Amino acid sequence: MDNLYLYVGIIGNIISVLMFLSPVKTFWRIVKKGSTEEFMSLPYICTLLNSCLWTYYGITKPGSYLVATVNGFGILVEIVYISLFLIYAPPRIRAKTAKVAGIVDVVVFAGAVLVTQFGMEGDMRIDVIGFMGAALNIIMYASPLSAMRLVVTSKSVEYMPFLLSLFLFLNGGVWTFYAFLVRDWFLAVPNGTGFALGAAQLALYSIYRESKPLKVISHDFDDGGQRRHLLSSSTSNNIEPV
Repeated sequence: MDNLYLYVGIIGNIISVLMFLSPVKTFWRIVKKGSTEEFMSLPYICTLLNSCLWTYYGITKPGSYLVATVNGFGILVEIVYISLFLIYAPPRIRAKTAKVAGIVDVVVFAGAVLVTQFGMEGDMRIDVIGFMGAALNIIMYASPLSAMRLVVTSKSVEYMPFLLSLFLFLNGGVWTFYAFLVRDWFLAVPNGTGFALGAAQLALYSIYRESKPLKVISHDFDDGGQRRHLLSSSTSNNIEPV
């Protein structure tokens, strides 16, 4: 059994790495054009916080080094993505992104570490960290609902890339299986949600991949224009664009 969960965890790590790297094509486009165009940085700011929390969880809970290692990699990748966005974004968006990243990824995470380190001990500390990570994971996994709605409305899968949907499905499935093996429900619940939503995205992709797209325009009243998500609406949560 020990070997089984080790192998499953390693497979989960590999799939998670591929999922973290799946937006590379988008950022390569940003670098080539020298502009972030109308993409959003908020999904990556949230993903960085998520990776930080799960790395902290993996370090704190005995025997969870596989969770810590892959999310540690995620921290590095997300920092690169956010840095590229800060380099190529217009000045006003750059300032806003830096402000939100500072609040979410520095202040919030530092607050979580301080509260759990100095205000809690033992299993309570692990449970609180796991609860925070699971809650954020569920929000991030649920956020593709906005992309799925756009697919149905526009009859187009342009903003829901196949590879990202596939990796969300595989990642959720493998980590759910791993969670059941090690009896870690903080991992099982959010990743089970991700597995189900990934399956729904793949089903939509199979239905609409050859459909002729309809023109759908969505306005953002703050910035006066349409915004496209860096993660093709995955992890955007229908919240204000950054």
